[in-house]
Amino acid sequence: MKLTSFIYKNTESFGVLVEEGIIDLKKRFGNKYKDLKSFIETYEIEKLNIDVDHIDYSTEEISFLPVIPNPGKIICVGLNYHEHLKEVGREESEYPTIFFRVADSQIGHQANLVLPKESSMFDYEGEIAVIIGKGGRRIKEEDAFEYVAGYSCYNDGSIRDWQLRTDQWGPGKNFDGTGAFGPVMVTKDEISDGEVLSIETRVNGEVMQKSTTEMLIFPIQKLVAFISTFTTLNPGDVIVTGTPGGVGLKRNPQVFLKDGDIVEVEVNKIGTLSNKVKAEKKLFATQL
Repeated sequence: MKLTSFIYKNTESFGVLVEEGIIDLKKRFGNKYKDLKSFIETYEIEKLNIDVDHIDYSTEEISFLPVIPNPGKIICVGLNYHEHLKEVGREESEYPTIFFRVADSQIGHQANLVLPKESSMFDYEGEIAVIIGKGGRRIKEEDAFEYVAGYSCYNDGSIRDWQLRTDQWGPGKNFDGTGAFGPVMVTKDEISDGEVLSIETRVNGEVMQKSTTEMLIFPIQKLVAFISTFTTLNPGDVIVTGTPGGVGLKRNPQVFLKDGDIVEVEVNKIGTLSNKVKAEKKLFATQL
């Protein structure tokens, strides 16, 4: 099942995406659940049985939100694909590299990615996101998938000059509107535990990144176990699992996103996340 969050006529809701359009679960359940996060937390998704022959809206009538608009935590993993580790010239480490994003940095499918006026080094990073469905602490690797609700596409967009000013990546990873999340969460019953997924990032139709989860250094079950050791994972928390090689910073010549570019992140069995880049006005007329 493909679950999504959206806005319809200035009202936030969530529902099921089918080929014909959107089924509004908030309306179907009589506003019992305020958002997708609360639905995941309190409803057994695998028992969901709805009439998919009747949609509430077409996709043209809604605006997509980030799959989880209000996650308690967005936990990102850096340097987690072998080819990306090689292109940045780093050695494989014993433990995952962890950093965090804030919810304000996220946008939904088809919304504009924001190229901030403070930088011209906006880079794409296609990734697979894991959405937590059940709370837990110190989760064992062999039990990790029991805590997963589903999977989504993610663009962990990076403002490189701000990211690399210090050893702490936070500022460059958290400019408003630079991370995209969606269009849907595919529930885990449609993807086998540990199944190999392929990921591809395109800019204006040109393939920039292409890999599979076989190339992950720390696979999903290890990430869930490691992260849940130092923080409790709660329903709706998001783990962003890392980007493959081919980022713009490490290309020759370098490739950074500019106004009007279209960025797509496609993951098989999930779908395609698509966003257009919109540049803010520059601070000064002479600023690059």
